[in-house]
Amino acid sequence: MVLITGATGLVGAHLALRLLESNQNVRATFRSNSSLLKTKALFSKYNKQNRFEQIEWVQANLTDLPQLQTAFAGITQVFHCAGLISFNPADEEALRKTNIEGTANIVNLCLAFGVQKLCFVSSIATIGVAPIQTMSCNETHEWNPEMPHTDYAISKYGAEMEIWRGYQEGLSVVIVNPGVILGPFFWETGSGELFTRVANKFPFYTRGATGFVGVDDVVQIMVQLMEKPISGERYILVAENLTYEAIVKQIAGAFAVEIRWILITNWMLWAAWAIDFFLGFVVGKKRMLSKQLVRTLAENKHYSSEKISKELNYSFVPISTVIHETAQLFKKN
Repeated sequence: MVLITGATGLVGAHLALRLLESNQNVRATFRSNSSLLKTKALFSKYNKQNRFEQIEWVQANLTDLPQLQTAFAGITQVFHCAGLISFNPADEEALRKTNIEGTANIVNLCLAFGVQKLCFVSSIATIGVAPIQTMSCNETHEWNPEMPHTDYAISKYGAEMEIWRGYQEGLSVVIVNPGVILGPFFWETGSGELFTRVANKFPFYTRGATGFVGVDDVVQIMVQLMEKPISGERYILVAENLTYEAIVKQIAGAFAVEIRWILITNWMLWAAWAIDFFLGFVVGKKRMLSKQLVRTLAENKHYSSEKISKELNYSFVPISTVIHETAQLFKKN
């Protein structure tokens, strides 16, 4: 039996459907009934309600070891997709606890229950910077602790260290580092917000650029990596490197909406950070920006997926196709 943590998120929910469609037995963890409804809705929109009923659900929090133990009996493979995503500076402790301590618990239980293999969904945020600015970042570029990082990136790097600890202790592991993952039905969180905002004619974009990938590519590669005798490796999953401007304009094109675009320059970003800081300090408003996030939004980073493309002979779906298909599902729902 296969265990999926985070099956109520974009990657985990699509992964669960993919595994069930290949007739695998799936057990999945969830934190609350409200989060469970999101996955149920996704299955329903794909007309796969019967598949949802085949999942064996276990309510468990990553930081609650006794709860997690009940999910591991009879498990042979684990896909660890769960984690906290936040760029609010006030969430630093929560990020470390969920992403680092939670991953340590998963690794320890994999070792204790004799799990055959663990796949961990990390992020390109943990990939080091290429030594030459014109080079694409790849798996050989190591994390530099001296550079500024978001609390989210630090927590995902700490989680990776727990995965490598498990590997040193005899656990077969593989890590995937996806770029920004695009896909349907989670319209209020993550990249789904991009589609919601553009559909509502949100006109702002920044100069930055990063790597993007479709959720179906992420899921298919994870499954293939678990089927092959590969261990102790990490893989960047990026279909294309694009500017934020290109992404939002492609989404607008898919929706056929006309928007008068407004570029948010670097000084505007820093002004927004100052206002965000002031409102958080004086009014107690939830923070949305950190200094590190402002830098990230202005950065132009390129990532190479050459390693995974060669090892699996894999071709990524073009981002234009992902955007078109996702936009069509958005319009239907």
